Amino acid sequence: MRKLTITRPDDLHIHLRDGNMLKSVVNHTASQYQRATVMPNLRPPILNLEDVLSYRDRIRDALPRGSEFEPIIPLYLTNSTTPQMVIDAYDSGISKAMKLYPAGATTNSDDGITDFTSIESVIKVMIDRAIPLLIHGEVADPSIDMFDRERLFIEQILIPLRDKFPELKVVMEHISTKDAAQYVAESSETMAASITPHHIHLNRSALFSGGLQPHNYCLPVLKTEDDRVAVLEAATSGSPKFFLGTDSAPHLKTNKERAGGAAGLYNGYNSLALYAQAFEEVDALDKLEGFASFYGADFYGLERNSDTITLIKETNSVPNSFKIAIEGEVVPLFAGREVSWRVDT
Repeated sequence: MRKLTITRPDDLHIHLRDGNMLKSVVNHTASQYQRATVMPNLRPPILNLEDVLSYRDRIRDALPRGSEFEPIIPLYLTNSTTPQMVIDAYDSGISKAMKLYPAGATTNSDDGITDFTSIESVIKVMIDRAIPLLIHGEVADPSIDMFDRERLFIEQILIPLRDKFPELKVVMEHISTKDAAQYVAESSETMAASITPHHIHLNRSALFSGGLQPHNYCLPVLKTEDDRVAVLEAATSGSPKFFLGTDSAPHLKTNKERAGGAAGLYNGYNSLALYAQAFEEVDALDKLEGFASFYGADFYGLERNSDTITLIKETNSVPNSFKIAIEGEVVPLFAGREVSWRVDT
């Protein structure tokens, strides 16, 4: 196959940041995806409708004139989030989901949830309106091994939460383990998961091959080869429980290549091509459209997109970096390497 045309997809988990970073990366996403769920863990975070509207406007201002790209902006849930705050944001038509970060689990998550009972009234409103809860699925206890945090989150938090609220629609974001893939696959129809390109291309050896590789450091951290294969099998299974969410998370090169380097991979430049390459490698290109374009929209309760996008089978080189105004540069996933697909622009 030299050409593949699919319904224009949605990226249902991405970080576009703000300011000059937003202006530099947003068009990479808008040129591939019709909609994107833009993460609210800014500084300060997106806590209410006023914050949502302001961020939506900044994203629109950064887009090329005439762009039809639609940002979906969840509220960042805290112990102080009220049901009315959720209702106001959801009724705006912009916040089609809500985001839960366990406090301290990832970048800019210090304001996240420390007491899960504090949001039970919020959860009840979300159930009434069929609003998906998007969860960063890792425990934040620093005494727990980094490679066990996703598995223990399922056991300690997710299973009890879903036992108490079985009607709540939950997306376990950016799954990275065999445990998570199996749990989601065996769960009821109210449970789903997003999957990134890096968790289906890379295992934890990519962090250390040829020396420490800070641009392959992300949260959840890359796992074993068995985990990578299990997540890839979930993505290419044709199950509507698994859908596209890149977790593209740009950081300046200087913030990645320092002590305490930032967690996050930037794949927004060519994420759709990276998915196509991974699906082709396991002879599953026929499953790409459902994964990328249908299953996420269906789970969110959105209409499927009507436009199409075409991928071309053509080897091309990934740039070594992208300039970010005067601040510095961002290094993309697979910088300087070749990818076997590209989007036809």
